[in-house]
Amino acid sequence: MSKIKSLPALKKIVTRLKKQKKRIVFTNGCFDFIHPGHIKILRQAKSKGDILIVGLNSDSSVKKIKGPRRPIMNEKARAEVLAALEPIDYIVLFKEPTPYKLIQELKPHTLIKGADWSKDKIIGADLIQKVYSIKLYPGYSTTKIIEKIKKHG
Repeated sequence: MSKIKSLPALKKIVTRLKKQKKRIVFTNGCFDFIHPGHIKILRQAKSKGDILIVGLNSDSSVKKIKGPRRPIMNEKARAEVLAALEPIDYIVLFKEPTPYKLIQELKPHTLIKGADWSKDKIIGADLIQKVYSIKLYPGYSTTKIIEKIKKHG
């Protein structure tokens, strides 16, 4: 079974899971390079419910947010890497700059972001009752890793 789903397919799955009283947790990001900070947030996110859904920015969305040289890995590769991670149950790509539409459609019980996002700035927080900002793992950031590679490359 593939963890990577279209929004219509995932909506059906989420509806079924909610009928089974499963708690749905949602987080999102570009996930250009997976590093220990991502793993920490994903594990903590999963601990907040039964099912963890990751909204993955599409290539075009990442370019809008991070600039024309990003992403480093294309959306298919990023989704495949995420699908291999144990805490993640489902992945859904989105083309918009923010996951607001996804959150509106899926209506998860809980929303998770890294602590670099204040709760009042977390996209979709106005739609969800439980919103958590998880402390970041010091020294890890995809942007900083890319800068370090450029410096030493």
